[in-house]
Amino acid sequence: MNKIVCITGLCGAGKSVVSDFFVKNEFQYIRFGQITLDEVKRRGMEVNEANERSVREELRQTYGMAAFAILNLPKFDELIKVGNVIADGLYSFEEYKVLKEHFGEQLEVIAVYAPPKLRYQRLSERKKDSEDTNVRNRPLSVEEAKSRDFSEIEKLNKGGTIAMADFTILNTKDINFLEDQIKEIYG
Repeated sequence: MNKIVCITGLCGAGKSVVSDFFVKNEFQYIRFGQITLDEVKRRGMEVNEANERSVREELRQTYGMAAFAILNLPKFDELIKVGNVIADGLYSFEEYKVLKEHFGEQLEVIAVYAPPKLRYQRLSERKKDSEDTNVRNRPLSVEEAKSRDFSEIEKLNKGGTIAMADFTILNTKDINFLEDQIKEIYG
């Protein structure tokens, strides 16, 4: 039976690094937030944190708090027929509930955790990759990161996905420490 593994955590925790591990191990990839970036670009807006937040919140007003699960459901349905799926960036508790209802035991959630001080340092030191057309790993200032944390917790109900995760991975050391935890779960 194929699985959908959703990755959740606050910005800078290491969700993309964990997702990359699964992609290297032949999981198919979906990034929840790609819908936001596609919409920002479709509208001809500059890709930045403020515009992304505005579009993200508008999509949630239109489709409800489960918006990104609902909008990605057709992709999930197609990909899971072919093999295992890694989904980067599960946000709201409502999205979790929609996916859990739809996929049941095929859905697993991994929360990636790093303390705020470490995440903010990582985010402020990121270098934008010119090849990263999806703006997956862009730098954020400490102020932008704090603001995003508060928004994700207060407005997007992200705490519920972290609390209900099947597994929690600590990203507080190096890549080997992180990968050893993933291998312990999926080894």
